[in-house]
Amino acid sequence: QVQVLESGGGLVQAGDSLRLSCTISDERVFRSCAMSWFRQAPGKTREFVAGVNYRATDTAYAYSVQDRFTVSRDNDKATLYLQMNNLRLEDTARYFCAASRSPLLIPKTEASYHHWGQGTQVTVWG
Repeated sequence: QVQVLESGGGLVQAGDSLRLSCTISDERVFRSCAMSWFRQAPGKTREFVAGVNYRATDTAYAYSVQDRFTVSRDNDKATLYLQMNNLRLEDTARYFCAASRSPLLIPKTEASYHHWGQGTQVTVWG
């Protein structure tokens, strides 16, 4: 079974930065998939945050995180990253890493992703 593991979350003050990481056990799967981050706050639906296609020739971001978050990947290490700067209270959520069935395009919907991690919690105060 493919294992997906997020890390790097924590409790931070508004305006601070965090970098999330996501590792996938199956390198072959990782290299052939667009990868994305989603987030979900209590009582709210899961939403797309940022994604990158399999060769990192394209990225996509939710409007609310543009110019603050940066998504990247290291295919040799089968690792996905999300650099989060100038964090706001509304960024508080559990952040999930997901792999899609699409290599080139970056889907925005949950149904397009078939491998998910358990998530890592990000809490912003201030």
